Amino acid sequence: MKLSTRGNYGLRAVYELTRHYGQGPLTIRQISERQNIPLKYLEQLLHRLKKSGIIESVRGPTGGYALADDPANFSVGDILRVLEGPLHLSGCIRSHDSDHCLRHERCISNILWSEIEKKFAEVLDDISLTDLTKLDGNQKAKLMIR
Repeated sequence: MKLSTRGNYGLRAVYELTRHYGQGPLTIRQISERQNIPLKYLEQLLHRLKKSGIIESVRGPTGGYALADDPANFSVGDILRVLEGPLHLSGCIRSHDSDHCLRHERCISNILWSEIEKKFAEVLDDISLTDLTKLDGNQKAKLMIR
């Protein structure tokens, strides 16, 4: 899996909302400026995230966007699945039926990548948005991956 601009920018936008959690909504312009994300692109990302229930919008002069729930209840995996779709590492494991590959049940490549994909998903699901706020962007911090 290669993280696209959509996943990269979307994760940064959600990170900004996480840093601001409990302090009221942020405007799209504030998110854009703080994370250096083009405004038009950010609109599309926020729409997807809102549709999924991860963020909510607040109308009015003090409105904007906010996380829909506590950041501890969302994982990096949740965000990336909304923005990127299923987290597949190899094309051969996207489908486990015989129409896709006649060797899928006994193919060593399929077995290997399927197991790696499971672990990859587990790691992304173990990193909460709260965990991201513990990182300092100026330092190479290590996540506590369980």
